[in-house]
Amino acid sequence: MKKFKNPGDIRLGIIAGGQLGKMLIQAASKWDITCYVLDKDANCCSSSICKNFYCGDPDNFEDVYNFGKKVDILTYEIEHINTDALKKLKNEGLPIYPDPGILAIIQDKGQQKAFFKDHNIPTANFRLYCNKEDILKDIASKELIFPFIQKLRRGGYDGRAVISVDKEEKLSDLFDGPTVVEKKIDIKKELSIIASRNSSGQILSFPAVEMVFNSNANILDSLISPADIQSKIEIKAKKIAHSLIELLDVEGLLAVEFLLDKNDNLFVNEVAPRPHNSGHHTIEANLTSQFEQHLRAILNLPPGNTKIKSPAVMFNLLGEENFAGPAVYEGFREALELDRVYIHIYGKKETFPYRKMGHITVLSDTIEDATQKAIKLKKLIRVKSKQ
Repeated sequence: MKKFKNPGDIRLGIIAGGQLGKMLIQAASKWDITCYVLDKDANCCSSSICKNFYCGDPDNFEDVYNFGKKVDILTYEIEHINTDALKKLKNEGLPIYPDPGILAIIQDKGQQKAFFKDHNIPTANFRLYCNKEDILKDIASKELIFPFIQKLRRGGYDGRAVISVDKEEKLSDLFDGPTVVEKKIDIKKELSIIASRNSSGQILSFPAVEMVFNSNANILDSLISPADIQSKIEIKAKKIAHSLIELLDVEGLLAVEFLLDKNDNLFVNEVAPRPHNSGHHTIEANLTSQFEQHLRAILNLPPGNTKIKSPAVMFNLLGEENFAGPAVYEGFREALELDRVYIHIYGKKETFPYRKMGHITVLSDTIEDATQKAIKLKKLIRVKSKQ
């Protein structure tokens, strides 16, 4: 990548303009970096704060290729992108972070699992299936036993395309198509480590956080920072995350989701080579945010200090059940009466059940106090729709 004398000279392209892109733009604005965004939704989260917005489909070759010709460096906030266009741009000399070659692994959960297995990364035992019929055959022959998790190999996000199957009555819910079926872990906690790596090979990770998932939608509900785990578990998780970021040759961020079982064994669940929902609290709670850290990494700058400034609880503002349409935020004023509460509204005009509409980070001197305040806030502020 060519060197820039001034950050303001950089034209940074971001493929997709959801909330991650928006928060990345906000971080880049502190350094006067000029951002460009490509998204097929003209009203996406980033469009209101990015003057160089281009409406186009990240999965379309021409849209991605033409967008790439406008910028000096390219990154992305989603994985489902036309990789042929990215590879052509890379071959023509455009720096793309993370590398397009990584996407082939990340886009396919089956390839992810195979990569973990091939490189001795601990992960739940799994099988790959082409269709529902083959799964039912293995259940009938006792080759596959309950309980298990089924995931579509491609296309799933935010809890979509994942189901838990623990009894015969659930078999009607099985996906029909290429899927990963894995042994269901007896989970004690779900954890996340976000690591960064620049082209000079400097690697640094954020302290581990504990993730709590909404059981109805299998989507991140809240997180606790720092995670309440033994130091030896965190050290092991960071070691695995650092191994993965090197094995995948990621320049940028790599979020690694872990399952911790009742015997304190760690299993890698999934990885994402970008800013991640489990790092939103870092904007207020850490010395460096995950978004600034991503910029530092892709620009080959020294990594920022990831030390925790304050214990924190972050929870997602999810669309309420039974509401769909233009979003209304109830309790916003009342929530702002509480100290050390940071509300982020993403700017999505329409809500529907469990849609990520924003997040709130609560800081306090103790996790216990932050948790109690977060419980109060979750009752106060709700995302509904106009009747």
